[in-house]
Amino acid sequence: MATAGDATGDPGNDGRLAAVLRPVRGGNGFEEALEQILQLLRLGLVPGGARLPAERELAGRLGISRVTLREVLKVLTDQGLVESRRGRYGGTFVRERAEHPAGEDELRRRVADVAVDVEDTLRFREVLETGAAGLCAAYPLGPDEARRLRGALAATRDAPLAEYRRQDTLFHLTLAELSGSPTLTTRYAAVRATLNDLLDCIPLLVRNLEHSQRQHATIVEAVLRGDAEGARRVMREHCEGTAALLRGFLS
Repeated sequence: MATAGDATGDPGNDGRLAAVLRPVRGGNGFEEALEQILQLLRLGLVPGGARLPAERELAGRLGISRVTLREVLKVLTDQGLVESRRGRYGGTFVRERAEHPAGEDELRRRVADVAVDVEDTLRFREVLETGAAGLCAAYPLGPDEARRLRGALAATRDAPLAEYRRQDTLFHLTLAELSGSPTLTTRYAAVRATLNDLLDCIPLLVRNLEHSQRQHATIVEAVLRGDAEGARRVMREHCEGTAALLRGFLS
């Protein structure tokens, strides 16, 4: 039974929810689910003070496990976007807009100030990243180059949270450098600087970092065994995950 504070109590809302919440694609379930729920909140389909659909319904619409959904909801709770209430009429409720953190506003301001075309940046990044990964795999790395790539991967794995983004940047720059194209490396350095300027405005999410690390390791494995298509595919998924997070906080 719907209550006055339950967004699902609006009979016409089901179609609107269906327009936003859809089964995520494989590879980036956490990031894409977060993107969709953030979009749901930004569009006001579940207004401040109203309750999100039940976990079972949300997980079903998104095609993810309830464990993954709870991790998404924890991020939203940590960011002050939703809150959990217990009791008969409990659930996950959207907090009033005034209570939302300033990080996303800073992200929008930064995008406007430097006239960044976010979609262009994300797509160009994907082209460069997938190209670099494919080239590294297509042209076998020498022992020193392979050692350097493994070292860059290990540095991201062992980095403390505050140092992670810098080590992540160095890992991706290493792949670009090992591609054998100085032009690609120069272009990637420029687009990565723009990307980091945007990423600095959103929180580091532990679940996302763990997922990124698994993708990093898979990319390195594909590169070292000469699987160019596999390296490109996983790198594309990796870039799509970052893009989903940024779009979620910007939308």
